[in-house]
Amino acid sequence: MSHKARNTVRSLRLAAALGPVLLATGAAAQGLTEQQQFARGIYQELVEINTTTATGDTQKAAEAMGARLRAAGFPEADVHVFSPASHKGNLVARLHGSGARKPILLVAHIDVVPANREDWSVDPFKLTEQDGYFYGRGSSDDKYMASAFITNLIRYKKEGYKPDRDIIVALETDEEILDSNALGIQWLIKNHRDLIDAEFALNEGGGVGLKNGKAIRNSVQTSEKVSIGYQLTVKDRGGHSSLPREDNAIYHLAEGLVRLSNIRLPDEPQRDHADLFHQDRRGRHVACRRYQSDPGAAARSSGAGAIVGEPGL
Repeated sequence: MSHKARNTVRSLRLAAALGPVLLATGAAAQGLTEQQQFARGIYQELVEINTTTATGDTQKAAEAMGARLRAAGFPEADVHVFSPASHKGNLVARLHGSGARKPILLVAHIDVVPANREDWSVDPFKLTEQDGYFYGRGSSDDKYMASAFITNLIRYKKEGYKPDRDIIVALETDEEILDSNALGIQWLIKNHRDLIDAEFALNEGGGVGLKNGKAIRNSVQTSEKVSIGYQLTVKDRGGHSSLPREDNAIYHLAEGLVRLSNIRLPDEPQRDHADLFHQDRRGRHVACRRYQSDPGAAARSSGAGAIVGEPGL
């Protein structure tokens, strides 16, 4: 492996590995090293900022991470916090390398889905460590990744690490709502493409494999199911509520929704996924082929782990 390749791999391993370490450790804060305490502090700060779409503030989170970078010596020109709308924030930060290769872009989102206090045994917006686990909204999706990127960027800066390419970190808003208002990554692409232009980008999706607490692989996810919305319109000949009819549009719509709820779609992996599994391990390939030839087998399985032949994957 060339020196340039080693530089890239080192940066990826450190950036990818910190998140799982934060999640897996059962050590109390007082038993951590100085660097681990620093990482935990950033992680805790980010988790405890409410960034839900309706009531939260991703601008506050972006500004907090920007402040961390500036305090570590990053110049203003390399730390950008944008607020495309009220309470919406994105951050773009850059660690300069030698410029021998084009930049790499590391992307994480800082918004989270709602969390009602009455649904939780702990405060979802307080980082709680219990029985070797961290609890809190966004503690895994995706603030561990965002805090890992910021922590590592600061560490690189302090250690004088100079990779062979610039490392760009982008923390985006509104990923959880598919950036439906174009205030997150779409806004950055449209308004500040120059700041995030890179040879390639990595974001959440591909997990990090650990063995004895050490990272041994960084998976790459090639595709993902996404949601799709439909608007259903039912019409009838109308009337007046004082004389309701049994064939009114509301009842027709309700009946249609009940029928829709009874549909069971086959859980069938795509052929390209099976081919990828074949290259990885023959057992996975055979399992996927079985589901392709017998779609009903998926419904009889206990879940995704059975599809790939590895429980818990």
